[in-house]
Amino acid sequence: MDLKKPLGYVRRAVDDYHMISPHDRVAVGVSGGKDSTLLLATLAALRDFYPHPFLLGAIRVDLGFFDTNDEPLRALCEKINVPYTVITTQIGTIVFDVRHEANPCSLCTKMRRGAIAKGAAALGYNKLAFAHHRDDVIETFLLNLIQEGRLGAFSPVTEWDKSGITLIRPMIYMEEKDVRYACIENALPIIPNKCPADGKTKRAKVKDLIVTMQMENKDVKAKLFGAVQRARLDGFKPNNETK
Repeated sequence: MDLKKPLGYVRRAVDDYHMISPHDRVAVGVSGGKDSTLLLATLAALRDFYPHPFLLGAIRVDLGFFDTNDEPLRALCEKINVPYTVITTQIGTIVFDVRHEANPCSLCTKMRRGAIAKGAAALGYNKLAFAHHRDDVIETFLLNLIQEGRLGAFSPVTEWDKSGITLIRPMIYMEEKDVRYACIENALPIIPNKCPADGKTKRAKVKDLIVTMQMENKDVKAKLFGAVQRARLDGFKPNNETK
């Protein structure tokens, strides 16, 4: 696989925010989507030459409300020598059929994170890697500003005290368009998103807003991400202070 460009972004984030220490046990939270699949493949490549040796695994949370053929993901894990674990839950049923959530994403996210943190800790992992990219940072920043009237995004590194797990986000420098291109270029197996809320969320509306903003200013995403860094929101640092 040709992962030179993703490796550049990921290694920079890992180094800038000291995400991986020697002998860490890192689990990638995978869904089968493009973002987490690329992160998994990239960290597997990084594992082979990074000066801090670390173990790598993959964990997928089965939401339990639709059939998912994850054989392509299993095959990829076998190919890149990464142990693969599935945590079976009824999160989908609870969110959509029991609670009938008007805004299902928030509850679903909290429950999935709880399940994967508990599972990762039980399997002996001390780090959990999520595939949030630069576009996710920008969208979260705008969502918090518009919906909650506050300045915030999410942290590159987060300590989860209850589980003893440290959450890392090694793709924060990578744009979504580059993720998409890398997946196509390397023919990575992608599992279609069957969530009923896909494309109907507040985040999807913010994506559309950003597209509109780009028509007026093509550099708007770079400026928004830079604002997050310069304001030092949630642990982000300006580029000149990341070393």
